[in-house]
Amino acid sequence: MSALTRCLQEEAAAIAATAERLAAHQVEAALELLDGCADRRAKLVITGVGKSGIVARKIAATFSSIGLMAIYLNPLDALHGDLGVVAPDDVALLLSNSGETAELLEILPHLRRRGSRRIALVGRIDSTLARGCDVVLDGSVDREVCPLNLAPTASTAVAMAIGDALAAVWMERRGISPQDFALNHPAGALGKQLTLTAGDLMIPSSRLMPLQADTPLPEVIAQLTADGVGAGWVAQSGDPSRIRGLITDGDLRRALQQHSPPEWAQLTAADLMTADPITVDEQVLAVEALERMERNRRKPIAVLPVVGGAQQMLGLLRLHDLVQAGLSRAAA
Repeated sequence: MSALTRCLQEEAAAIAATAERLAAHQVEAALELLDGCADRRAKLVITGVGKSGIVARKIAATFSSIGLMAIYLNPLDALHGDLGVVAPDDVALLLSNSGETAELLEILPHLRRRGSRRIALVGRIDSTLARGCDVVLDGSVDREVCPLNLAPTASTAVAMAIGDALAAVWMERRGISPQDFALNHPAGALGKQLTLTAGDLMIPSSRLMPLQADTPLPEVIAQLTADGVGAGWVAQSGDPSRIRGLITDGDLRRALQQHSPPEWAQLTAADLMTADPITVDEQVLAVEALERMERNRRKPIAVLPVVGGAQQMLGLLRLHDLVQAGLSRAAA
């Protein structure tokens, strides 16, 4: 067994021992405080010093990402004005392996005075910090993985694991869905799939000059070139806000192939367009629009008209824009 493998196994064993050691009633009490925090739209304020502070930052980031507002509070800054971010309905999670961290003990009475409920995540459940909190989570370890038994290693792994487990169980209790998760991760692949709509990615109709059914071929080509979109839409006669047909570069090429050159001068937009094209509502998820493009059996779709109420023309959604936004075929 390599030394690295041994260290990993020792940290895993420390986490496993913690799972057996944690008092179920204390865990439940902590989760109830978190539930109450969410119900009141309050914050989870997490604090720690040194390596515990780094773990605290990570736990705060995790809870924020799953929908519970959480912040990291530097204990030193808290004593010099930042306590102002702590409200009476907030819950404080305080991390300290020794349970005797001076900076945390200094802010403890101020948290109590504000009426904030307190959870201690400590390596000693009989410590001063533990005695000053409403809930105590036992994060103790027999020894650090560090060969000197000094550098925080197993203890920080255990604290991180407890924080992650609290977040995971809280997600289950609150019924957090992929859609909820995506709201806080809009730039990720999942977030884009579950939040971006056709209306978000379309080229708005304000940028596109509508064509008329009798627009001659040279003007159609000029308009498609001027817009630089690779497609143009033909308006309904008598109702310029509604779409009658769609002309793409592919439609143009196919029409020219089907007619001899002497006939080209007689062609109009009505001869070129795909009448009553497939459209998509502006509120449809962009990834669903991508699926519609791919599933069409008549011919490949690279452009979809986006419509609103009463089939009002709002814009054009291009396959190029969907792929550029990170919505690939694999993602769909």
